[in-house]
Amino acid sequence: LSAAELSRYRGAQGDPGLYLAVLGRVFDVERGRRHYGPGGAYSGFAGRDATRAFATGDFTQAGLVDDVSALSPGEMLAIRGWLSFYADSYDPVGKLVGRFYDENGAPTEALRQAEAAIEEALKFQAEREQRKEQFPPCNSEWSSDKGSRFWCSKQSGGVSRDWAGVPRQLLEPGARSSRCVCVRPDGPPWEQHSAGGHGHSRDLAAPQLQEYPGCHPLAQQCVLKG
Repeated sequence: LSAAELSRYRGAQGDPGLYLAVLGRVFDVERGRRHYGPGGAYSGFAGRDATRAFATGDFTQAGLVDDVSALSPGEMLAIRGWLSFYADSYDPVGKLVGRFYDENGAPTEALRQAEAAIEEALKFQAEREQRKEQFPPCNSEWSSDKGSRFWCSKQSGGVSRDWAGVPRQLLEPGARSSRCVCVRPDGPPWEQHSAGGHGHSRDLAAPQLQEYPGCHPLAQQCVLKG
């Protein structure tokens, strides 16, 4: 379908149907008329490809567009999730000629770039989940009279494990500030993978970790005044 043809499928009286597109793939969303039809909360998506808005939540005319360049990894994963949702819930009816598909239905460079960005986002997510298993978040609380308290438990950060760990400041590449994580102080170290094979390094010696000033290096709890 061309953009002009798709624009006729907004579900109004006399329109031939109710369609929307995500990353250039067109779906018949008639079953979701109360959401996408005239007056519905998501009627702005009908008759167009508004992929960007699925990630940003910008439902203005300026936001209801198909340009996904410069979106964050998390936003690209959101788009992937919505595409899967429509593929599972609604009938595909074709492809939109334009940014993501040419007049022969072949993928464009823009689609290849978007798919590559999604793959990178999935890789980033997997690495973050792996890092969370290695360095689970601490429990934390703050009060004006007692200051900040960080502590580790076998359930902190929502990661169940057989060790509690000790609090450390973790500064990740690109992050503006550190965050508190729990680090296993003894036992087998976390296995590090590299292109050259398998290597090992003690978790507490990881270069991106710092001790909290004034706290015992092996204490499971750290209190910072002020």
